[in-house]
Amino acid sequence: MRTKQFLENELRAYLNENTDKFEEKLLNEAVNVSGKISEILNKGNIDLLSNAKKLTYYIIERNEKDLIAFANQEGIAWAGQSLTLALKLEWVQAIRRTLWQFVFSLNEEKDKTFEPSEFSELEKVINDQIDQFLNNFFLSYSKYKDEMLFKQRKIVEHLSVPIIPVSESVYVLPLIGAIDTYRVDIIEEKVLNEIGSRRFQTLIIDLSGVAVMDMDVINHFEKILAGVSMMGCKAIITGIRPDLVRKMVHAGIRFEKDAETKGTLQETLKKYL
Repeated sequence: MRTKQFLENELRAYLNENTDKFEEKLLNEAVNVSGKISEILNKGNIDLLSNAKKLTYYIIERNEKDLIAFANQEGIAWAGQSLTLALKLEWVQAIRRTLWQFVFSLNEEKDKTFEPSEFSELEKVINDQIDQFLNNFFLSYSKYKDEMLFKQRKIVEHLSVPIIPVSESVYVLPLIGAIDTYRVDIIEEKVLNEIGSRRFQTLIIDLSGVAVMDMDVINHFEKILAGVSMMGCKAIITGIRPDLVRKMVHAGIRFEKDAETKGTLQETLKKYL
């Protein structure tokens, strides 16, 4: 088919002969991005002009495998440097328009006249591949961002579960704020790991700063206390608020089986210090 030959041979050769012209047109098309070329290169070692030519050649060669791999790589690079999607979209759309300008320029210089079916095929090849690049780029970008946010949240949550030694054998876990299902998983992981690594005998868990704890979280918390007991550590619960006590009593939940309960953290510490 002539459109395939046109793309793979004539258009590639034309682009190779007019690299400077291609870059000039591209920069004129991407007004907001053109002023950030050096900044993006210095910040994230991302060479926009070189990458634009790479994408263009993948399109010309119909190299779907490398195009998708490149899109995934670019998504991670842009997400890692916190570059905006708006800039990337403007840049890729500028590549699309510039590539079409070169198609029309070559067509005029070579005095070619495309049949409607040939032009339709050429339009489909170019636009579909650019759209495929964008789709894979956005998916890769979003996935990487989500992973970064999850890691950051996990770090913050671990920091919000401070297990503090008050003696060689007694540690305190003061909990503050709302405890949701995600955070109670962090509490379980950290509590059991800390007991396993530090081998202390008593863990005082202070709940005086806990504002909200839903029933599924309370049930999970009860299992954490059972795990603490199974590891040979004594759990002491202090500062349970009246509204939380009412909720537990009405649901038939008791902590007495696997934990001792005390009124305040202060009076409990007096006993152990």
